[in-house]
Amino acid sequence: MKTSRFTDSQIIAVLKEAEAGTPVPALCRTHGIRSATFYKWRAKFGGMEVPMVARMKELEEENRRLKKIYAAAQPSTRFRRTARPSPMPVPRLRSARRATATRADASMRMPRWPTGWCG
Repeated sequence: MKTSRFTDSQIIAVLKEAEAGTPVPALCRTHGIRSATFYKWRAKFGGMEVPMVARMKELEEENRRLKKIYAAAQPSTRFRRTARPSPMPVPRLRSARRATATRADASMRMPRWPTGWCG
């Protein structure tokens, strides 16, 4: 993943400036960021202090590490399917009507349109 050009403390400082009343477009211009980046930061770090952000980063890292351990401990579904024998496939039976239908039955059906019909 791409690393940020800004440290956590710099991001918090930018958000504090916005809380102080600096307009967002001017703030983005001075710091060289896009407004979408600012609003993404505000959604993620809004109302936090620097120690809280550091703790959040530690928890995210721990969560990532635990997910890796869990994924390694669980056998993948592909291997589980191949390790267990599959049940015998059940042959499909034709329906009774289709099994007994003959060519004579097909010729005795009603035509789609009545003969001699002019429209």
